[in-house]
Amino acid sequence: MREFKLTEDYIELVKLLKLLRIAQTGGHAKIIVEEGEVIRNGEPEYRKRAKLVKGDIIEVAGETIKVT
Repeated sequence: MREFKLTEDYIELVKLLKLLRIAQTGGHAKIIVEEGEVIRNGEPEYRKRAKLVKGDIIEVAGETIKVT
């Protein structure tokens, strides 16, 4: 499990995917989300700009990311 440490109150889902290099571009990140490849706290997440906060668990591309 990877951890991502927040320095703000939240981070948008597509920005997290780009920062962690799961997506090569913002457009690629949006496609990943639109196609239902992202699981947030056990539920599919389709909102590209979903605000992730501390404690969220994201599953995507065979990886698990904990927002801390």
